Amino acid sequence: MNVVFIVGMAGTGKSSLIGAFRDWLRLREVNVLALNLDPGALSTPYNPDVDVRSMVDVYQLMERYELGPNGALIMAADLIADHLEEITAILEESTPDFLLVDTPGQIELFAFRESGPFIVNNMPGEKAVVYLMDAPFSRNPLNFVSNLFLAAAVYHRLLKPQVYALSKSDMIAEGEVERIILWTQDLDALAQDLESKAPIQSMVMREIAETLERTGLITEPIPTSSKNMEGFTELSAAIARTLARGEEAED
Repeated sequence: MNVVFIVGMAGTGKSSLIGAFRDWLRLREVNVLALNLDPGALSTPYNPDVDVRSMVDVYQLMERYELGPNGALIMAADLIADHLEEITAILEESTPDFLLVDTPGQIELFAFRESGPFIVNNMPGEKAVVYLMDAPFSRNPLNFVSNLFLAAAVYHRLLKPQVYALSKSDMIAEGEVERIILWTQDLDALAQDLESKAPIQSMVMREIAETLERTGLITEPIPTSSKNMEGFTELSAAIARTLARGEEAED
């Protein structure tokens, strides 16, 4: 089983991407399931095949332990790890070729709590991460570098190969998409845009970008759109290559 965790900041369109990407894969006769790991989701734009909300109830936790919404979400995120055997049993019975995992909207609940890396490490199968970068947010070079820094932090928490996808790319101009991609290829272009946008912050942000470049973590994001399934062929190919490299590393 190939397991792909979709992560990103709140509002980047993780759930929308999973629903559209699952439909796209099924049209190509791929045996794929979607797992919702967000216990606080009021609704999802797709029908999860496996849903952690049937195992962990945020509102019951709020009532039982007199917690606020944030405290209950933290407790719920930690409790998900206790249900990993149950989730695994369901998946082993279904035997999907691909599993798309919808992570909590608040990225810190998954990547920066102990339960997130535990789930990633103990779930069976070959694993990869798709890190979503919101295109309208990332067209600002300051936001772009901040996003890269967060993506690097997620990588060092989960320690799984990452594919970068630019979500909602249909919502910005084609030239803006091309500029974002250029920033991953040419640090001088990024530095120029940082300087013109925010001269005071540009020095620090350039240092961060240069450090990330030396780690090899900066790779070209794949423009995608959940509305028109743009970029799904390229995204699928990138995931397949990443998973194949992971298998080669273990052999």
